[in-house]
Parts: sequence; structure tokens; C-alpha cells
Amino acid sequence: MGIYQKLGLKQVINASGKMTALGASAVAPSVAQAMGDAAMDYVEMSELMLAAGQHIAAATGAEDGCPTSGAAAGIAISVAAVITGTHLSLIEKLPCSEGLKNKIVIQKGHAVHFGAPVQQMIALGGGRAVEAGSANHVEEAHLREAIDEQTAALLYVKSHHAIQKGMQSLETMIRIGREQGIPVIVDAAAEEDLRHYLAKGADLVIYSGGKAVGGPTSGFIAGRAPLIAACRAQYKGIGRAMKVGKEAIVGLLTALQQYDPENQDASWQRTRVEWLAGELGSIAGVTANIVQDEAGRAIYRVQVRMDEQVTGRTAQELVRLLEQGDPAIFTRNHAINTDVFAFDPRPFHAGQEKIIAARMKELLEKRKEGE
Repeated sequence: MGIYQKLGLKQVINASGKMTALGASAVAPSVAQAMGDAAMDYVEMSELMLAAGQHIAAATGAEDGCPTSGAAAGIAISVAAVITGTHLSLIEKLPCSEGLKNKIVIQKGHAVHFGAPVQQMIALGGGRAVEAGSANHVEEAHLREAIDEQTAALLYVKSHHAIQKGMQSLETMIRIGREQGIPVIVDAAAEEDLRHYLAKGADLVIYSGGKAVGGPTSGFIAGRAPLIAACRAQYKGIGRAMKVGKEAIVGLLTALQQYDPENQDASWQRTRVEWLAGELGSIAGVTANIVQDEAGRAIYRVQVRMDEQVTGRTAQELVRLLEQGDPAIFTRNHAINTDVFAFDPRPFHAGQEKIIAARMKELLEKRKEGE
């Protein structure tokens, strides 16, 4: 019996992805062991934070790094850092930033809800979000005209949640930032390449520790040393409410040491999605295709469309029944309003694709037999 079943909860099969709502990642045994060891001892936290920064720098190619409780906290802390620097009296006033440079320019198509609004994370850091352009169309002029003497930073969001068309590139934002002397922050929470955005010239880049890296619930900011020092300084202000524990920091650093974006076993993913697509495609009324991640990452999923006239169920109804089962199966259903959902193989434990296929057939084929 699993730990959560001992607490009276159903087993969950995560076919949605490394999602916060499902606990993000299931860490490797070595990461869990490191976290356990950290939990049973003491450390001077300020020294651990500094050491963690150097490990993050080594993993990302940055000048320095700062661990956080998650990527969302990373946005708030990064925003606070560009507003206050390391000035303690200003840090202690946040999120009140009246009279300071506090405007954060973001493309309207990047002002998304990822479980909470990006604008709210900006506000927690004392920033005022300034949305440039329209949701599906931003021109360079929109960005330039949104900048004034109160602008503290430009924020670029790299996410499947963000609009993927009609936005200005990161390169454009970095060029504008350099011309105007304004730092560029990149929210790259779930991205796999930990060096790409810094190499392009971003000043601060925010990652989740519990997504691609495969660590515990945590996050980190990588970037220029003066700005990272300002990020660490926020733990005497708003960061106090977002503090990250010793166990999470050690787990994050262990995962970072083991992380190799070039060795994420794409063939293992491909084998599972091909098998699952074949099994689901054999069900009458079901079309199953292999699709790449909408944000362009090297992630492949099984996308499912259903003919309600043949299956006797809508996609929404089926997804709800999968979640209500035991084990509960959670799909990737951001586009369920268009009657499309998907299965992400990355979080599967061994053999879980077979449980999914059997459950799908039970819900669809047996229903038709009973009519």
C-alpha cells in the first residue's frame, strides 16, 4: 500500500504531465534519500543558500543562483529584486512600492493563468503589470510604447499556457531591454534547457525544480550576480512567506546534479506513446494521434478525439469518469472544451499505460455492448 493510500486517498495515475495539482514530480530514490538525510540534520541556512547558488550557477552557466519554493515564488522574488535591489528599507516595504520604479512590461498573450495569474505574482513582488498589445498580436512598437521612466523590467513567459502566435520573440525583448537599460526576466518554469535563455542574454531566468529537473516542489532563479544577490535579500521581506526548506534545497541540488537534458530517454517515451496510441486507436469511435508539446519541447503525447455518436460518451464525460475511478487517471485536458484530451507518458510508472488502455476500453467498449 502506498503512502497516500495509508492516508485514505485513492491511487493516482498521472497522465497529465508534471503538474503542480498532481504533486509535480515523483522524485528518484537518490533525491528522496538526500532529502531525508537533510531533514535529519541542521545547517546554517544563509550558508546553504549561498552554496546552492553556486551549484545552480554551475548547472545553468549563470553567474549565481537563488533557490525558491517554486517558480511562482521565483516570479515574485525576481520582480521584488529589480524594484528594491538589496536596500533593506525598501525590501521591508514591499509589496508597497509607491514612488519606486515598479512597472513590469509583459506581452498580453503572456499574462496567463497557470494555476494563479502571472499578474498576481508580479503584484506580490511589488510590481505593476503593464500588458502590451493584444492577446494574439503584439508588435515591437507595443512593447516600446509600454516602457516609461517607471519601468523596472520586461517579463517574458515561456509556457504552453502562453499564446504561441502573434507574440514578439525573446530576442526582441532582450534587444529592447539592452537599449533601454532594463533587465529582462524569463519565466521558463517547465523548460528543459537550463542554459538557453541565459545564453541569449536574459538577466534572470526562473525554473521549477519539480518539473523538467525532476526534483521536489521547489524552484530556482539563475542570472546576473547583483540581481541574484537582490533575490536572496528578499528573504528578509516578501520571501519570508515563500521560504524554501533545507530538505527541498538539498533535493533540488541533488536532482540538478543528476539532470541531463540530453539524456531524457526520448525512445522510452516514444515506445509508450506508440503502444498506447495503437491500443486506443483500436477502440471504435476513438482517434489517437501522437503529437508534440504545444510549446515546442521534445515531449510527445497521445492526443485523443472521440466520435460521441459511436462511443456513446463525450470527451468531458470520459475524462470525469477516468478521474473518478480507482486508480484515478488524470489526463492532460487543457483543451477539453474542444473535445480533445491527451495522455502524457513522462510521469508513468511501469505498466501504467496498460491500466489506462484497459480502463478506456472498459468505459467505451463495454458501454456500447450494453446498449
